[in-house]
Amino acid sequence: MSDLELTIDAGIATLTMNRPESRNALSMEMRSSLSSVLHDVERDDSVRCVVLRGAGDHFMAGGDVKGMAETVKVKSSEEIRKEFLMRIHDLHTIMYAMRRMPKPIIASCKGAAAGAGVSMALACDLVIAEEDAFFTLAYCKIGTSPDGSSSFHLPRAVGIKKAMEIALLGDRFSAQEAKDMGMINYVVATGDLESETLKLATRLANGPTHVYGNTKALFYRSLESEFESQLQAEAEAFADCASQPDFTEGVTAFVEKRTPNFKGK
Repeated sequence: MSDLELTIDAGIATLTMNRPESRNALSMEMRSSLSSVLHDVERDDSVRCVVLRGAGDHFMAGGDVKGMAETVKVKSSEEIRKEFLMRIHDLHTIMYAMRRMPKPIIASCKGAAAGAGVSMALACDLVIAEEDAFFTLAYCKIGTSPDGSSSFHLPRAVGIKKAMEIALLGDRFSAQEAKDMGMINYVVATGDLESETLKLATRLANGPTHVYGNTKALFYRSLESEFESQLQAEAEAFADCASQPDFTEGVTAFVEKRTPNFKGK
C-alpha cells in the first residue's frame, strides 16, 4: 500500500495521504511521492484542479515524530543537523511545487491538522474543513521551530501577533477559529466534507484553468513585489489570458447572456 494515492476524475486530481494508522504523519516515502506526483499533475493537461486530503479520520498530524526520535538516539549532533537540513529541503520542494502549480489546490481537512499538516494546508490555495476538525502548529511541543513554509504563510494569513501566539504556545484551535483568523476558507458540517469538497473542486475544474494559474502567480508575487512591478505583471498576465480561447469564450458568453463553457485554455 502506497503512502500516497492519486486518482484523476473529471479534471480533478485527488491526492490522498495514506497512513491512517499514524494520522497520515509525513513519512519519507510520502514526501518523495508528493514531490513526484505534484510534478506529474502540473504537466497533465487533463487536470484542472487538485485536492489534497488524508485517509481515515485525519488530514495530517505533522512529521513522523517516532522516526525523528529514533534518528536523534543514534546520530551525533552534526549528523542530526545534516539529516534534518536534507529532510526540510526535501519538504520544501513540495511547497515550491504547490506554489508553482498553475492549477488551484484545495486542502480538504478533517480531524487533526498538526505541525506540517497546518503548513501543508496553508500552502494550498483554498482550505475547506469539517466543523470538528482541529489545528495546532505544535512545533514548539517537540522542541523545534516551524517548517513547511508556515513561517511565511501564517503571519500573512493572521498577522504577526496572532502568528506568534499560535507558534509560541502551540495551542489547539477549531476549524471555525481557523476560519475567523483567515487561515481557512470554508467550514462544513460533519459528514459533508467529501461532497462539499467535490462541489468546490468541480466548480474550479470547470473554470478557466489558465486564468487561475495566472491569478495564483500574480497574488503570490504580490506578497513580495513593489507596486510598479506588480502592475506590469498584471498587464502581462491579462494580455496573456486575453490571447487564449477561454477569454474569447468568456466575453462571447457574456455578450450572449449565457454561461461560458471554459476548456481550461
